[in-house]
Amino acid sequence: MTETTQHIIDAIRSVPKGKVSCYRDIAFAAGLPNGARQVARVLHSMSEKYDLPWHRIIRADGFIALESGSGRELQMKLLRSEEVKVSKTGWVDLGKFGG
Repeated sequence: MTETTQHIIDAIRSVPKGKVSCYRDIAFAAGLPNGARQVARVLHSMSEKYDLPWHRIIRADGFIALESGSGRELQMKLLRSEEVKVSKTGWVDLGKFGG
């Protein structure tokens, strides 16, 4: 694993239960100001292996990035189980739930 990947993983793990963060902010915390896509790749390829709280990472506009039928419903369920309010359209108020 590269040092950059480890920084991304550490930043993802730092998002507490009941809070969310966005790909952009995780990238920034990992020292990659333009690395949102790299964060998405790490989440996609390593979430299961490293037991990452992938469901806490959403888009910068507050919406869940996953499409319906591709994990969106599961992400909404997991966030709601942590008492994060998610709208029917998959939107989360980052002002209230941003970590």
